[in-house]
Amino acid sequence: MKKILLTLALVFSTAFLFAQQTYPVNGSYDVRPGLYAFTNANIVVNANQTISNGVLLVKDKTIQSVGTGTTIPKGYVVIDLKGKYIYPSLIDAFTSYGIPEAQRAGAAGGFGGFGGRQSVFTSTKKGAYNWNESIRPETEVRTVFTIDTKKADDLRKAGFGSVNAISRDGIARGTSAAVTLNDGKENEVMLNDQSAANYSFNRGTSSNDYPSSLMGSIALLRQTYMDASWYKGQKEEYNISLEQFNKQQSLPQLFEADGWANILRADKVAKEFGKQFIIKSNGDEYQRIDAVKATGATLMIPISFPKAFDVEDPTEARNLSLAQLKGWELAPTNPGVLEKAGVKFALTTYGLDAPRDFWANIQQAISNGLSEKQALMAVTEIPANILGINDKVGSLEKGKLANFLITSDNLFKSGNIIFENWVQGKRFVVNKMDVTDLRGTYNLNIDGIGSTILRITGTAGGSVAAIERLGADSVKTNATFTRNGDWVTITFNLKKNPTGDVRLSGYLTGASPLAFSGDVIVNALAAGSWNGSLKEAAKDAPKRDEPAKPAIANGPLIFPFIAFGNSSLPVQETVLLKNATVWTNEKEGILQNADVLMENGKIKAVGKNLSAGSAKVIDATGKHITAGLIDEHSHIAASGGINEGAQSVSAEVRIADVINSEDVNIYRQLAGGVTTSHILHGSANAIGGQSQLIKLRWGKSPEELKFGGNDGFIKFALGENVKQSSSTSSTRFPSTRMGVEQVYVDAFTRAKEYEKALAVKGNNVRRDLELDALVEILNNKRFITCHSYVQSEINMLIHVADSLGFKINTFTHILEGYKVADKMKAHGIAGSTFSDWWAYKMEVQEAIPYNGKIMHNVGITTAFNSDDAEMARRLNQEAGKSVLYGGVPEEDALKFVTLNPARMLHVDNRVGSIKVGKDADVVIWSANPLSIYAKAEKTFVDGIAYWDIDRDAQVQKAQKAEKARIIQKLADSKNAGARTQRAFGERPPRLYACESEEDYWAEVNQMEGEHNHE
Repeated sequence: MKKILLTLALVFSTAFLFAQQTYPVNGSYDVRPGLYAFTNANIVVNANQTISNGVLLVKDKTIQSVGTGTTIPKGYVVIDLKGKYIYPSLIDAFTSYGIPEAQRAGAAGGFGGFGGRQSVFTSTKKGAYNWNESIRPETEVRTVFTIDTKKADDLRKAGFGSVNAISRDGIARGTSAAVTLNDGKENEVMLNDQSAANYSFNRGTSSNDYPSSLMGSIALLRQTYMDASWYKGQKEEYNISLEQFNKQQSLPQLFEADGWANILRADKVAKEFGKQFIIKSNGDEYQRIDAVKATGATLMIPISFPKAFDVEDPTEARNLSLAQLKGWELAPTNPGVLEKAGVKFALTTYGLDAPRDFWANIQQAISNGLSEKQALMAVTEIPANILGINDKVGSLEKGKLANFLITSDNLFKSGNIIFENWVQGKRFVVNKMDVTDLRGTYNLNIDGIGSTILRITGTAGGSVAAIERLGADSVKTNATFTRNGDWVTITFNLKKNPTGDVRLSGYLTGASPLAFSGDVIVNALAAGSWNGSLKEAAKDAPKRDEPAKPAIANGPLIFPFIAFGNSSLPVQETVLLKNATVWTNEKEGILQNADVLMENGKIKAVGKNLSAGSAKVIDATGKHITAGLIDEHSHIAASGGINEGAQSVSAEVRIADVINSEDVNIYRQLAGGVTTSHILHGSANAIGGQSQLIKLRWGKSPEELKFGGNDGFIKFALGENVKQSSSTSSTRFPSTRMGVEQVYVDAFTRAKEYEKALAVKGNNVRRDLELDALVEILNNKRFITCHSYVQSEINMLIHVADSLGFKINTFTHILEGYKVADKMKAHGIAGSTFSDWWAYKMEVQEAIPYNGKIMHNVGITTAFNSDDAEMARRLNQEAGKSVLYGGVPEEDALKFVTLNPARMLHVDNRVGSIKVGKDADVVIWSANPLSIYAKAEKTFVDGIAYWDIDRDAQVQKAQKAEKARIIQKLADSKNAGARTQRAFGERPPRLYACESEEDYWAEVNQMEGEHNHE
């Protein structure tokens, strides 16, 4: 009777707690305060304080007191929780809870008018807003938020009481709101109506073509910061977006970044403008933990880990890359790695298939090094502090909201049960408190499978399971069994009938006898329903402490985190190369039986019979030594698109912002003797983006790949790509070669006017990143590499440059260079061409293989480039073709891919030849480097052997064994009942070239839509 009365008291008292002060009542006004005393509980006040046999007093929505020996006031309902625990309800700082889903654009190709639609250059949004729809700081979640009862229920059952609701749309996304997961009115659940200003690099649902690339997004965000700064001091226009952007700078700044590389990119933007982002990442920070830690950023990390791959089919198993395999194994270590490194972070359910998976993944993280203390802080105090709601939630203290959990045991102990989740003093039953032990034998009936026996064993009321199918097709297998409140999930694989993973998701439907029912999912597809009831309860066994789990053995981290990565990077040594044929590229020419000494990353000596001292000696007898090859025109090692082609001029974008250190082409090109690559923007527009010179330092971070101390360059382009000859829908200017000329005239005219305006003291000139780059060109601080084919256009640009006062450094491709060699020579313009490419499009029909020879003979600095990830592996052979076509002397031919591109790039003082004092970028070849039979045996960059043909054989052997080890671990995981996914190989990396067309963000958003888990 007492129990019935208590239940009724709880029902009636909580039913009337939340009538709003400002809402009228249609009927009698009946508000009753909820008065509760929870006694004899283990109260976890916060991660650092636990009270044994404590008392928690709650009145209405708030905590009145927490402690021991508390005198319980009259009128309080006393609830005895002897042996049970009370924890603060959890907080998820990154969700889209209560936000209408944005309709994202689909993937398409093309520079403008993506997917066949007309180009959209400026905002279609009515009103005084920003010109670009992806800059939408005027978005306020508090104005669109609505309670989602289904999602709230799912989150509460997983233990959450509060979340941060974010509109995940655009680059500047506006403000988020922190809310509770109560089911009252929106007015009542708001904890902080402006919890953060939100950002990302993703264009989102914007209908504008720009930005179409990652580097474009970075440039747009940088320009927005500058525009907002200018806006504060101007009186020319009213802009709602910039007004709101400025107002939000005092809020916490929350940035959604996809991967550790974007963490570094976001942090670089933040530091440029004096900000510190709180960064939501994707959980791969362990791969570059030192760089991530150096940002000083607080992180929000997902607890979603890759499912085990089903490797039963060896053919499919072979499709898995080393990165996929190691990513599956090491992803659960991420929280522990961050904790060990001292990085502050919160945990989020974002990315999980369902909130109920949170606890299984937390257990996995704890097994891989995350402490329980840090885990609790990461879902209570830390997110509360981030969101500015730590005065209301995050711990159990007097005056704070009554957001708390009642559990059977330590929150992180395997088999713990969350009984109740109280939110703002309102009780939500998660699991029946009188049903704690589910161990026993059950009869199940599963659609498509038939009658089965389920046996639940283990500790803490059930943590281990096995499935037995009855009948002629009988089989036994282990299963995973997880329980979150009244939810149960059972996953198993019967090998056949059906083939693949079977997941039973269901609820506890009866307590006497215990009964379940729910849905059947086979290979991620709905396959019917199931039900079951208890046949026989488990017999009591002597109580034993849960055994300590053995430490999980994982393989080493590798740099970069792909095939051919190294667990430890090669180091710089003093090295003496003995008795080789040395191609110096200097006045000494080719030296026979000569030595090269490298020390501290520089060439220290070149000659014969050099003393070794303490140097490592390599006998190079019969070998050839050259300077490292230099590719003047490359598109490797870049992320998120190589073209920002949505506008005619994109001088504001920088390849430097999107360098990708994880590109396997770096390693492959080292194997071809390449040590330096000039990474160029594509040829989508007349004035493209700023380029980046890199050294191929395999395993280093993106910043460490950058050459350093070199002049800046920029990509221009002429011809069919610029005028969009292949487009049928684009309305982007220009569409003719005449229009291309006008783009240059207009751009540099504006740049000159801009420079004059900047020179006027006190003039409030809007900083323009696009024009800044053009002013650098006018002042010989940035240099042009121009994509070119046709003689008439080459003449045109030379004329425009003469008339507007800028210089052209290099014509690249320049397949009609033989027609204009005299003019190029007169203007000091270099030519970086192909060895023998021709007839692959209309404007190349008059190319000849003697082009390089003719330009060289005229006295033009001539080089051969790749513009192709594959061709760059054989640049030495490309150089050799100049000997075939025209009889270029071998020493000069080698300079086409060494010293001459170094001169074009203004770095011949450091690289391009074997000379004392230059960087020790050196290649040992097995034969004459111009021979098709020559192999690069060792490639040194800064005196470090990043490529070694013998070490490569060892690496391949070791990584084959490493893949086999992880595949066996995957098979064991499946046999133990782990959920699996099909072993699809990862999408191959895109190989960029000048003409590469894509709308990067449309593709990203389409893929996210296909794999949306929130």
